[in-house]
Amino acid sequence: MAKLTVEDLKQIKEKTAAEMALRQIPETARITVHIGDCGLAAGARDVMKAFIAALEKSDRRDIRIIAADCLDPENCSNEPRVTVKVGDTPSIIYENVTPEKAEEIFSSHVLEGKKL
Repeated sequence: MAKLTVEDLKQIKEKTAAEMALRQIPETARITVHIGDCGLAAGARDVMKAFIAALEKSDRRDIRIIAADCLDPENCSNEPRVTVKVGDTPSIIYENVTPEKAEEIFSSHVLEGKKL
């Protein structure tokens, strides 16, 4: 196993400091992609990737994207599902989300506040 150098430790410190700084930014929106077994089978992983790509393009640091378990294990016919919470507004649940629809949700609802 290779030994860490002082330079390696400095890089680790800088990377950790940058990650911790991101956690200090207040959250203005939260996107929850429900990735249970049915969601995965219906394409939730690609939906998550689409949201992450849209977030990276936007260069916003105040929007969180998280993965959560199945929203309703008794009703799998509308997967993948995504819950979007922007500011103080009520959460909105989107069903049958595709990667294309994820991009639309991100640009319209999350960035512009226009629910689909």
